[in-house]
Amino acid sequence: MQKILTPHVYWAQRHGEIYLRVELSDAKNVNISLQEHNTLQFRAQGHGAKGDNEYEFKLEFLESVRPEIKHKSTERQVNIKIKKKEERWWDRLTLQEKKPLFLAPDFDRWLDESDAEMELQAKEEKINKISVESRVRNDPYLGLKKSYLFMYNLVQFLGFSWVFVNMTVRLFILGQDSFYDTFHTTADIMYFCQMMAVLEVINPLLGLVKTGAFPAMIQVAGRNVILFVVFGSLDEMQNKPVVFFVFYLWSTIEIFRYPYYMLACISTEWKMLTWLRYTIWIPLYPLGVIAEAVAVIQSLPIFDETRLFSLPLPEMLGNSLSFSYTLQLYLVFMFLGKTSAHIPPSNLIHFHFQSACQSIFGQDAVIPSCSHYGWAV
Repeated sequence: MQKILTPHVYWAQRHGEIYLRVELSDAKNVNISLQEHNTLQFRAQGHGAKGDNEYEFKLEFLESVRPEIKHKSTERQVNIKIKKKEERWWDRLTLQEKKPLFLAPDFDRWLDESDAEMELQAKEEKINKISVESRVRNDPYLGLKKSYLFMYNLVQFLGFSWVFVNMTVRLFILGQDSFYDTFHTTADIMYFCQMMAVLEVINPLLGLVKTGAFPAMIQVAGRNVILFVVFGSLDEMQNKPVVFFVFYLWSTIEIFRYPYYMLACISTEWKMLTWLRYTIWIPLYPLGVIAEAVAVIQSLPIFDETRLFSLPLPEMLGNSLSFSYTLQLYLVFMFLGKTSAHIPPSNLIHFHFQSACQSIFGQDAVIPSCSHYGWAV
């Protein structure tokens, strides 16, 4: 009578599956069955540790498993995959605490619980990314849209870079004297960039990007009021140092923001740029808002004196209503609008900062699409 032997069995698990590797080469007549929802019975003819014989084993699992069992026989082994009934991590494989002598960990597949969770998360992110990409591929104009967004961000990057470099060079050469002629040396390019920025309101309305048009409108309108109304229409404001600080803060923010979106449009990521894009604006944005407020406050007496843009009134109410009252209301709405639309809560800042840091230190990260964050693309 042929002796029945037990093969060597190696195991590993994930939250939803169990993997068994049976060391049995050239296996024939493989019979695998499940009894009472948690007991696996294996029998096969093959070449194992004791030569060509019939081998069998039985495993009573810690918890119930699904009846669908998949196996694949190769020249060297039999691989078995079993799905758990409930997706959770098991402390051990078998119901009995003492491990059977023929059972050992499969270190080729072995992961601890935290590593398995990271693997599961990576798979989910990959599935989500493939799902998004499959939907995106259905857009016949995707290439044209990306080309347009790439060129827009490139042009804006070059424009703000010119302003930033020009102001920086003049600051090193002339020192504080450069504060007083900033407008006359950079206004033309700044006019161009801010007129182009109107497209950032139009893009969401046309469905070219998924971000909202309202935050973009607040940002673009706010800057254009400062540039065209406060600076552009008042000669007295054009020689004030506040122009330097407003332009310098705007350009510093944009020389990191626009290239980030530009590279994202071609599915490219520069990790240091990602980190800078999501950290440098945190101090610079409120400083920019303060500089804009200072510019508005300094322009109020000038509007009162020149009566520029004043609203005519009936004689019984006075000659006219100074435009400075409109700017005072604008100040209130500027702080309320920009704060609600652009300064995120601390947990969102932490999320962006953490994402950037993970990218810097090389952890798995999905490269964001060119419209994933912000309103600029």
